[in-house]
Order: sequence, then C-alpha cells, then structure tokens
Amino acid sequence: MILDQFKLDGKVAIVTGSARGLGQAMAVGLAEAGADIALVDILDMAEPKKQIEKLGRKCTAISADLSKKECVDEIVSTTIRQLGGIDILFNNAGIIRRASFTEFTEKDWDDVIGINLRSVFFLSQAVVKVMIEQGRGGKIINTASLLSFQGGILVPSYTASKSGVMGLTRLMACELAKHKININAIAPGYMATENTRALREDQERNKAILSRIPAGRWGKPEDLKGIAVFLASAASDYMNGYTVAVDGGWLAR
Repeated sequence: MILDQFKLDGKVAIVTGSARGLGQAMAVGLAEAGADIALVDILDMAEPKKQIEKLGRKCTAISADLSKKECVDEIVSTTIRQLGGIDILFNNAGIIRRASFTEFTEKDWDDVIGINLRSVFFLSQAVVKVMIEQGRGGKIINTASLLSFQGGILVPSYTASKSGVMGLTRLMACELAKHKININAIAPGYMATENTRALREDQERNKAILSRIPAGRWGKPEDLKGIAVFLASAASDYMNGYTVAVDGGWLAR
C-alpha cells in the first residue's frame, strides 16, 4: 500500500535547529511518522523532546554550537550510541542577519555562512560516512529558502548561504546516489517564525509580502511536516538533488 511507503518506523533522524520553529515542527512530524529523533540545537529542547516522547518515540537532545566544527563528531557518536544508527539527517539550523550591502560586516557574513552552509557540509560529510558503512542508504534533507532562487534585499550572507545550500544539495546527489543516499532540500516560503519577526512587525513589508502570496497568509511550521516526511521516506526514493519550494505560491506569482 502506498501509505506504507511514507512510514519511518525503525528509522533514526538527526534534526538540527530543532528547539523551535520549523525544526521543531519537522522533528515532531518525523516522529509522528515513526522515527526516533536526535534533536540538535544550542537552545533548550525540552518542549520538542516531550512531544516526541509522548508519541512513544525515542528522543535524545544534543546541545551543540554548529558554528564550531568540533561538535560534529559528538553529534554523530551520541546519536549512534543513544539511538543505534543514522538513517536521516535534516540540516535545518540557520540564522539570518540584516543590513544594507554597503554596511554589512565581516562578522555577520562569517556567522551566517558558518551556520547555514559550512555546518551543513561538515555534518553531512560525517553522517554520509556512517550511512555508507551501515550499507542501507539514507536520506539527507537540507533547509534552503526562497532566496535560493531569488536575490532578496538586506540579507547578502543569507542569500549566498541558501544559494549554496541548493548547489550543495545537487552536488551531494550526484556523488552519493550510488550509495542509495538521497539528498533533497526544502525551500520554505515566508513562514511565521522568529527569523521573520522583524518583517511581520513592519506593517509596510508585511502588507507587501502578503499581497504577493496567493495563499494569502504566512506559512506555519506545521505546513512543512508533509514534505519533510515525504523526503525522509521510501516514497521519495527516486527523487534526488531537488529543492522543493513550499511557499503558498510565492514563486508562481
């Protein structure tokens, strides 16, 4: 039955940036589909951990600063030790800094590229080695952005990092398909999260954004659960290297 292809029973997923917002919703969604979850964040993860364990799934919370490469080995080893292996990696953690192009600082450039792109590469690299050794394939999902497709304004390092995520997703798919590892990305539209608070509180920008979204509303974190489960499951086994926009129709406008 086709719905069985979406089940994640017996799978183990690492989800970064999972303390709140999009990451929390997608981690819970994977658990609802049957996966055990390793939460990774620098913030408190008590709430998603409680939700996941209430579903009867195993869950471990790993406190890690993804700006430091040294955390990668700890994330991987803790997940294997606590949950028994790694089948799914969800590179969701991300930050954003806003300033005009001429005033943007080196620190704001390096901080955003470090979390949004550099950590995606090195954590994926470590997890892929485990997946190859396990010999059963795997799924890697990256969080891209509408700004993987567009330029945006006032967020040069964010646009650069998310364009890089889409490119890296393609590169990984080309290299790793032979190991039965699928790599795809989700490009969320304008979502009601902490990262977009400044936009939503700016009446002029908020009105302009909503006027372009055919759905007529900001997205909710829960709107990404379905695509997250699809890309983590056997239902997407022949999908590789693609970035899926979930944007209420923004890019179609």
